[in-house]
Amino acid sequence: MPLSAYKPAWWRRWIARPLLRFSFGIVFLLLARIKVTGRKNVPRGKAYLVVFNHVSLYDPPFLGVFWPEALEVMGASDIWHKPGQDILVRLWGAIPVHRGEYDRALFDKALSALGAGRPLVIAPEGGRSHKPGLRTAKPGLAYIVEKSGLEVVPVAIVGTTDDFWHLASRGRRPTLEMHIGRPFRLPALEGKGEALHAARQRNTDQVMNVLAGLLPEAYRGVYAATAIPPQSG
Repeated sequence: MPLSAYKPAWWRRWIARPLLRFSFGIVFLLLARIKVTGRKNVPRGKAYLVVFNHVSLYDPPFLGVFWPEALEVMGASDIWHKPGQDILVRLWGAIPVHRGEYDRALFDKALSALGAGRPLVIAPEGGRSHKPGLRTAKPGLAYIVEKSGLEVVPVAIVGTTDDFWHLASRGRRPTLEMHIGRPFRLPALEGKGEALHAARQRNTDQVMNVLAGLLPEAYRGVYAATAIPPQSG
């Protein structure tokens, strides 16, 4: 992958992102019990892809706050038009995703960020599920992995359901969990046209099988039968 001139604005990298991580970290610690496992699996200081199960709007800030280093983030383009959320994604400098359509500019920005040595987080399902079960993921993930040649780090998030605020605001302090799996690589792809598209879907499903193995059964959804248990040790 060629080198890129991508570089986050200095004020985002050194002021906005640390301030957002600190502020939201305090809020999460006050409202919930936090459990994070597998921090040793994070390949710090270089580019890699983080994939996670996307249940609600609480997932991205939870992941972004408690990840060991700042991540480049992709988010649905409609967030840029929602009061409050639009300020956060602009401050962070997130990459907008136009769901349901091929977006060459999106892939270029994602690969540019990775080419600059920045880790990037992706929700392979293409949006929030609003319930724990995994949905069939989109092959765009495999395309980015194919073009970047980078490792994938699966991350299972538990507890960030839509009723989180209802419970937390009443002092229940629900538990939020983040389980970080071991990084791995996908096999190289061959072919063209429909064959290549099918191969990308298989690679994406392979990522989701690994992710499903990190999740409790109630969260595995369509990947319940093919979930791959995490390696011990």
